[in-house]
Amino acid sequence: MTARTLTPGHLVLASHNKGKLREIRALVEPFGMEVVSAGDLGLPEPEETGTTFEANSELKARAASTAADLPALADDSGLAVDALGGDPGIYSARWAGPEKDFAMAMRNVEEKLQQAGATSPDKRTARFVCVLCLAWPDGHMETFRGEIEGTMVWPPRGDQGFDYDPAFQPEDHERTFGEMSAEEKHGRTSGDANPLSHRARAFKLFADACLEPARAK
Repeated sequence: MTARTLTPGHLVLASHNKGKLREIRALVEPFGMEVVSAGDLGLPEPEETGTTFEANSELKARAASTAADLPALADDSGLAVDALGGDPGIYSARWAGPEKDFAMAMRNVEEKLQQAGATSPDKRTARFVCVLCLAWPDGHMETFRGEIEGTMVWPPRGDQGFDYDPAFQPEDHERTFGEMSAEEKHGRTSGDANPLSHRARAFKLFADACLEPARAK
């Protein structure tokens, strides 16, 4: 089925995570979108009852689109560590507790890796996953998934990212996401053809399907 084109106008970002909002806003605004966040509209965070990134992204986008009567873009993303059976996965934010303490969350990941005997890089493989969902008030939805492979490092390095970024070193790179600028993670230093981060990769699929057709007219 052909993706539905999103024309320039108002778009709700269905997230209350300031780091995610900052990254997605920077990616979407060049396409002529007038962005407003779910928090700006006073929309509550729906309970994430899904068992996959796709399911949680869809329920957040649907809830925001229905409440605002506007197209809404939601992100559900997280860190999946192989030695931990894919944890924290869809529960990545919950590992940070109600205070969103990701320094604590990174320590929890490291403690569990040590308990699992994952002390060498080959045993510390992980990936960041992002699923973007675009929902319309009539119920139509599109989903786009991006991933980036990497390795967990300790101690965390850098203060430019957010959440688990300082403890994640993407493959074929010597710096963590926490040591990279937003432009580097989005791929702008070498053009947008091969974005680096999971969110930028999901966004490129979304843009190619739903945004670029409008700009090309």
